[in-house]
Amino acid sequence: RRLWSLEQMEPGSPLNNIPSLLRLSGPLNGQALDRALGAVVERHEALRTNFVAINSEPTQVIKTSWSLDLPVTDLMAIPAAERETELKRLTLEEAKRPFDLQKDLMLRVRLYRISETEHALMLVMHHIASDGWSMAVLYRELGACYEAFASNRLPELAELPIQYADFAEWQREYLQGETLEKLIAYWKKQMTGSPALLELPTDYARPPLQSHRGDCVQLRLPAELVTNLKKVSAQQRVTFFMTLLAGFQAVLQRYTGQNDIVVGSPLAGRDCAETEELVGFFINTVLMRTDLSGDPTVKELLMRVRDMSLGAFEHREMPYERLVEELQPARNLSFDPICQVYFALQNMPTAPLKLSGIKLSIEPVYTGTAKSDLTVWAIEQTDGTLEVTAEYALDLFKAETMQRFLGHFQTVLEGIAANQEQRLSQLPLLTPAEKQRMLGEWNDT
Repeated sequence: RRLWSLEQMEPGSPLNNIPSLLRLSGPLNGQALDRALGAVVERHEALRTNFVAINSEPTQVIKTSWSLDLPVTDLMAIPAAERETELKRLTLEEAKRPFDLQKDLMLRVRLYRISETEHALMLVMHHIASDGWSMAVLYRELGACYEAFASNRLPELAELPIQYADFAEWQREYLQGETLEKLIAYWKKQMTGSPALLELPTDYARPPLQSHRGDCVQLRLPAELVTNLKKVSAQQRVTFFMTLLAGFQAVLQRYTGQNDIVVGSPLAGRDCAETEELVGFFINTVLMRTDLSGDPTVKELLMRVRDMSLGAFEHREMPYERLVEELQPARNLSFDPICQVYFALQNMPTAPLKLSGIKLSIEPVYTGTAKSDLTVWAIEQTDGTLEVTAEYALDLFKAETMQRFLGHFQTVLEGIAANQEQRLSQLPLLTPAEKQRMLGEWNDT
């Protein structure tokens, strides 16, 4: 319902497209790949569900007759030195192409032939039918089906106990009466008096209407820091996510001067085993509101974040769009109501796509959009490091500002790992490079 409503407000926007590019090196069985893609769409009704308005309300209509084309774009006629540039142009164009929720399949594919043994497979899904967890399911099943068809046998996948429409119907029935009243009462109490806007200092004046133009910057936190932060988490009896969130909110406090910090955090929303193997949109946004007043110590902040988080997790079933309706915040087209900044630790199960005889890698494709002012997510890597990505609104920030923000985030986390008895005001913020630059400027004067 939330994503359908957003589509009505901004029809044709690529904001909720989820694109990825699969690099395939080796002899590719195109027919097996085509059949595998079709098998996955057949297996997951969410990928062939359309949304039709009846009395202004979205209704799910599951396609029983459909076809998934695997169009092939041949780049071999282009000079070899220019193929990557053309591939990047074409994939970005494909990533931005909108979906028609009333007619299209929610998965779009295209194969690019770079050479006889080099291909790139473009997958674009609409968020209304997918999320990060779903991508792992998709890759795993696509690989299993490809292997089966390439070997002239049928895939052997366990039958799905439910489909996404079953979950949606269950959720609708569950979230009513006393259950819904308790959730509404908790969140109204939790969010009473919360600030309308987290006032991050911006490089540009906030426009009267959000354009959702965005970009991303990244930073890799070293494995030693990640290990130390996990030790602190264990000592203070908090989760790794809570420690990262505490550091993130501490940086936001230093940037804004506000002590009442509201951060949105997406949760997987797959609380029952029947949903774990489904492709679909299960994510729900939970609000993390922390009081940072009184200049608490790091240890005290971690306790506040833990208590707040446990309450939020316990009441995580409240649909975010319903919460917004209940809180009735003053609407302003220049920023999102209630929450403009998000943080996530993505630790959903991963399932790298495996195709026999083919070397494979997966590349993200950015559509040049940003869902909010700032969204930061962290992903643990196999080498023990933590990859941190910041997606930001181009209407508000420059790339160097966001890169500096991530540097400050790392510095604060290093301070948290070093000493939990120090107060927030004592946490270091400047990066070593900034300190060196300031020292040089001081010497010059």
